[in-house]
Amino acid sequence: MAGSNVTALFRASTAHSPSYFTLNRAGGAEAGEITDFCIPCNPYFPTPEMFEMLAGRLREILTYYPSGADTITAELCQVLGLNPQTVAMGNGSTELITWIDHLLVRESLAVPVPTFGRWTDQPMETGKRVDMLLLPEAHGFGLDPASFVQFIRSRGSRAAVICNPNNPDGGYLPKQKVIALLDELQDLDLVVVDESFLEFADAEPDPSVAAEAVLRTNVIVLRSLGKNFGLHGVRFGYLVSNPTLAGKVCAALPKWNLNSFAETVVFMLREHRQEYAQSLAQARQDRQEMMWRLSQLPGLTVYPSQGNFLYVRLPEGVDGSVLRDRLLGEHGVLVRECSNKVGSSSRFLRLVIRPQHDVARLMSAMEQVLYGRSVQVPEQPPQPMAPMLSQLPSQAQPQPQPQPEPQGRPQPQTQMQAPAPMLALAQEPVSARGLSPARRPAPNRTAAPSAAPAAALSQAMVPGYTSGTAAVDRLIAGA
Repeated sequence: MAGSNVTALFRASTAHSPSYFTLNRAGGAEAGEITDFCIPCNPYFPTPEMFEMLAGRLREILTYYPSGADTITAELCQVLGLNPQTVAMGNGSTELITWIDHLLVRESLAVPVPTFGRWTDQPMETGKRVDMLLLPEAHGFGLDPASFVQFIRSRGSRAAVICNPNNPDGGYLPKQKVIALLDELQDLDLVVVDESFLEFADAEPDPSVAAEAVLRTNVIVLRSLGKNFGLHGVRFGYLVSNPTLAGKVCAALPKWNLNSFAETVVFMLREHRQEYAQSLAQARQDRQEMMWRLSQLPGLTVYPSQGNFLYVRLPEGVDGSVLRDRLLGEHGVLVRECSNKVGSSSRFLRLVIRPQHDVARLMSAMEQVLYGRSVQVPEQPPQPMAPMLSQLPSQAQPQPQPQPEPQGRPQPQTQMQAPAPMLALAQEPVSARGLSPARRPAPNRTAAPSAAPAAALSQAMVPGYTSGTAAVDRLIAGA
């Protein structure tokens, strides 16, 4: 996939990446040519058999009205064991965020950043003050609940949001700490815990605080179905809260806000619970493998994640937007560069967890673009990785055992004229688990001259970050 018309789409976007369909149309590509590490979807669900069932019913799904949301919600609650009076279903979690903002957020909302862009953009679009707590990179972007409470008190925020796991870094706050935070903030108008990616977490059993939300007067838990079920295009999600809050949101939603695809999938779930559970287990296993492989690339820092994605810091001197464009244009690999996320910069990518054969293609592409050659990477970690609760990327980790060099790594599908690498091979390496750079004595740190094209180097990120929204940048600058 090539063409400046494709990469220009990213520069035109302010808050989100261009859609998969937009990229395919602009590049003149056949569907499936792009290997997508951008959109955080479950790659193992629905199963091929389920897709065949949906295809067989396509005509009726597209022809007829769906049932009302109350019917679809009742079935979902039967499957999940929830009380329908405490649940509101929306046309994607974004619709619910919109109504939460309109109905329940008054003058201000506090949120740690970087995080999901709609939690910063939506309240600002309706004239609310958004108080943004910058998560410290030095602490692996981990949220300290006490610091967040202190920040809320100092700003006088009346509502608060946390994403658990957080997007884009996958940071995770243990359940008891979330409950303690809810206790501290019980005087606020509203506290939202966005658990859109919690199904992929394995740090502890039963990590959700949805049961707590039902018992509290000011708490909403938001859950995504499209991300978990691998069906972003269907657009469905739900919230859990006490009946008063849930009822207020339900009353504002349109009668047919859920489409016939959403209804069909929800009524299929009862018969496919085992396949769904297996898909989550496989995604968690793939996360460990992918983290291991990426952590072996020189100069790359990989942060612990409980989501179905990994947040990585690129080596010094690498502009993520240039890397993104070259990965897509030269190798057909789509990644999420994070400079337009408030609190992030062009030094960071978010990479979605995908099957190992796709990861091999990503690794090959990154090696060629960054270093101009393959890097020896062990095929498997020496032992299973334990779930990571800490968000500190500098923790000491076990050293890997030597592994034979992998054979038969797939080559990029798109052949280009020997592009210059973005880095010389003497770049600073990462430690065994990739959680912190390995330090060398200063006299030995001799980097070979970079062969990157001058045009690429001229696009280096200005220090700091931008959100793509001037008003947001002013707020951050004044924080």
